[in-house]
Amino acid sequence: MNCSSLNSIALTHRFGWSLEERDPEVIESYLPQWEWFYRYYFRVKTDGWQHIPESKVLLVGSHNGGLASPDMVMMMYDWFRRFGTQRPVYGLMHSNAWQIYPALAQLAAKIGAIMAHPQMAIAAFRKGASVLVYPGGAQDVFRPHSQRHQIQLAGRKGFIKLALREKVPIVPIISNGAHDTLIVLGDCYEQARQLHELGIPWLFGLDPQVFPIYLGLPWGLAIGPLPNIPLPIPITTRVCPPIVFERYGRVAARDQDYVDACYEQVSTQMQSELNRLVAGL
Repeated sequence: MNCSSLNSIALTHRFGWSLEERDPEVIESYLPQWEWFYRYYFRVKTDGWQHIPESKVLLVGSHNGGLASPDMVMMMYDWFRRFGTQRPVYGLMHSNAWQIYPALAQLAAKIGAIMAHPQMAIAAFRKGASVLVYPGGAQDVFRPHSQRHQIQLAGRKGFIKLALREKVPIVPIISNGAHDTLIVLGDCYEQARQLHELGIPWLFGLDPQVFPIYLGLPWGLAIGPLPNIPLPIPITTRVCPPIVFERYGRVAARDQDYVDACYEQVSTQMQSELNRLVAGL
């Protein structure tokens, strides 16, 4: 194993497992660049920020637009310009991202990314910070363009258990337009998985969970979860009213029927809000 690989492993194990990597000065240094994209490239329109309470919340979003996820970046910029860089918010980032892009992971940690693990989210809440999560992950961010107006949380309910256990409200965040910044034609993951079973290794040795075919920059036609440059499509974002459940605590978090019901409530409300946003309401 060469020195580069060893350094990558060291970075992977270090970054994402501490709340102290977040650096408000680094965030401040990126605000002018994000502002340019916000105002001139994506021409963002947004509303609903009055729904963010002064206390900690679990922000739950629907991913759009490939690995670039421009709506997520614009949401983060909106948070910083409205609440400042001193009010902490941490974003849960999938373990694959920490392993594949160690240099980017180091920067992400300084902006507030942490490992997508319950203990890190709990630590952030105990510190009084808010937490941002996109449960749908790869399946959501690369869902077909025909499903761009559908909430896809991929059946993952860990965020519900987290909110119940830590007794925090869920604030959904949605967007329209970001999934037009690349055009996902379909997913050939099953075919890729079959090739893997025949002996073709996964890139970086990691199961990507999706293998999309899409049109976008800079590749034109791309196959696989490659990084992309989003097209300059206008994006509209919305912060939805908080969702407060009837029951909270460890007992509620262990009640699978109750967790399922809460998941359906969040998914249904997010879909309803997205339908309104797409309709221009």
